[in-house]
Amino acid sequence: MGYRHLRLVYPPSLLNEPILSQLMKASPIHVNIIRAHITLEEGWLEIELSGSDEEILWAVSWLNEQGLQIIPISPEKE
Repeated sequence: MGYRHLRLVYPPSLLNEPILSQLMKASPIHVNIIRAHITLEEGWLEIELSGSDEEILWAVSWLNEQGLQIIPISPEKE
């Protein structure tokens, strides 16, 4: 099982959308929220994704397609 630590930056238009909930319903990926900062104008979450390499790649692509900016925090760990 692989891991990926990411920062997800939300644009104002997506702050009220349940994006992580939708991700977890759409795939077997596990999401751990490490820290977050959310205001009325902006927001970001630092998360750790865990799953197979394919699941993680799919999840990162899916999050990007939803309109989030994705910033890698650390490389995948074995």
